[in-house]
Amino acid sequence: MSEQLTDNLAQAQKITDEEIFTAHVGGKLSVELTDPLEDRRDLSIVYTPGVAQVSRAIAENPELAKTHTWAERLVAVVSDGTAVLGLGDIGPSASLPVMEGKSALFKRFAGLNSIPIVLNTTDPDEIVETILRIAPSFGAVNLEDISAPRCFEIERRLIEALSIPVMHDDQHGTAVVVLAALTNALKVTGKRIDEIKVVISGAGAAGIAVAEILLASGVHDLIVIDSKGALHESRSDIEHMKREMAQKSNPRGIAGGTAEALEGADVFIGVSSSKVPEEQVASMAENAIVFALSNPDPEISPEIALKHAAVVATGRSDFPNQINNVLAFPGIFRGALDAGARRITTEMKIAAAAAIAGLVEEPAADLIVPNPFAPGVAEAVAVAVQAAAGQ
Repeated sequence: MSEQLTDNLAQAQKITDEEIFTAHVGGKLSVELTDPLEDRRDLSIVYTPGVAQVSRAIAENPELAKTHTWAERLVAVVSDGTAVLGLGDIGPSASLPVMEGKSALFKRFAGLNSIPIVLNTTDPDEIVETILRIAPSFGAVNLEDISAPRCFEIERRLIEALSIPVMHDDQHGTAVVVLAALTNALKVTGKRIDEIKVVISGAGAAGIAVAEILLASGVHDLIVIDSKGALHESRSDIEHMKREMAQKSNPRGIAGGTAEALEGADVFIGVSSSKVPEEQVASMAENAIVFALSNPDPEISPEIALKHAAVVATGRSDFPNQINNVLAFPGIFRGALDAGARRITTEMKIAAAAAIAGLVEEPAADLIVPNPFAPGVAEAVAVAVQAAAGQ
C-alpha cells in the first residue's frame, strides 16, 4: 500500500463514533435572520403590519416574489429514503440526516439555502403531487436517493410540470463528475474519448445517467451491465430506460457479463455493488482506467486495480481521485439559478464537467479531479453552467 493511501486511511480512522454522533445532535442546520429583530419597530417591519404591504404587492405582481422572498434562491432537497448511498431503502426518517448533510453542502460550497424534505410515500404519483404543491416555496428541486426506475419517471414528470430547475443528483451529479474525471484520465493515458471502449457496471440511476452523458460527449463503444449481464437489443427481459439504453449502446452486441465486456476495454466504471475479479481487470487494454465507485466497498480494491490500470478512482475520501458529487451539484444549481434557467440541460451538465476538469492544471494518475475544498470550484462550475444556459 502506498504511503499516501496509508496516510489517508489513518486520517479517516481517527474519526470516532462519538465525534460523529455529537456533530449530528440537534441536526446540522439552522435558520438565521438577514435583518435585526430587536424591538417593536423591527417587529413592525418584519412582521405585522409591514409585511402586509409586501404580500399585497406580490399578490398584484407575482414576479416580486423572486426579489422579496427567499424562494428564488431556495433549493428543496427531497427524498423518500429508498436508495440511500451504501444503505439502501432505510425510509424517510433515517434518510433525513443525509438530506441535512446535502443542505449543509449547498450552503458551504455554493452559498445556497436549502431545506431537506423527506416524504412518507414511495408512490411516484404522490411524490410528484406533493412536490408540485410545495413548489411555490422554492427556486429549484434537488431529488435525492430515490430508487430506480421510479426516479426516472419522477424527475421527468417534474421537469415537464415545473418552470424551475429539477435534478436528481444521484443521476446527473454523478455523471458530471465521472465525465470530468474521465476527461483528465484520458489526458493522463493519452487516449481519445471517441476511440475508447467503456464498460459501466450498474444500470440504475447513476449508471444510465453516466452512459447518457458519455454518449453525448463522444463515446461510441459503450456497454452497460445490469445484474443479468450486458444490455443489448436481443434481451427480452429489459424495459423502459434499460431498453432505450440497449438501443443506443453496445454496438458490438456483446453478451454475457463483465468478463466478456471488460476484455480489451479501456474504461471500467462501477456504480453497483457487484464485485469485479482481478483477472477481469487484468484483461483490460493497456493503460486502462478504473473508476470503482461503489461505497463503502469499491467493486475492486484500488490497490489491486492499480496493478493493472494506469488510473484508478473511487467514491471514497480516503483514496486519491474521489469521484464526489459535491464537485458538481452546488455549482450546477447555483449556475442554473443565476441564469434564471427553467431547465438543467445536457449542455449545462457537460459544461459543468469541463469546468471541473479544467481546474486540474496538470492531471496526473493520482490527480484527475480537484479537491472539493479548493477555492473556486463551485464558482467555476456555476459560471460555466450559466454561460451554457444562455446559449
